[in-house]
Amino acid sequence: MKMGIDMPKVMKCSVRKCAYNNEGTCHARAVTIGDGTVPHCDTVFQCGSHCKSKNSAGVGACKVSGCTHNVDFECQARSIAVGISHGRAMCKTFTT
Repeated sequence: MKMGIDMPKVMKCSVRKCAYNNEGTCHARAVTIGDGTVPHCDTVFQCGSHCKSKNSAGVGACKVSGCTHNVDFECQARSIAVGISHGRAMCKTFTT
């Protein structure tokens, strides 16, 4: 039995060096955002080749309590975008 969980999709990712990035889309099963204060993508993973999965990533957890989209550590945004900010993969949908 497969359980479906409704979660916001990662609609865009511009972190080209991440193994889960395939032509601007994230193919991890789910990503984790933040460390409590900074909305970085905690799932970014660098390697020499890209993931072969066709899955679209969802936001599995958000640990940034100061974001208006965060309710009980779950992102309530319709979708998110991930990009580079200050040299790190960050959630660009983060809003205070």
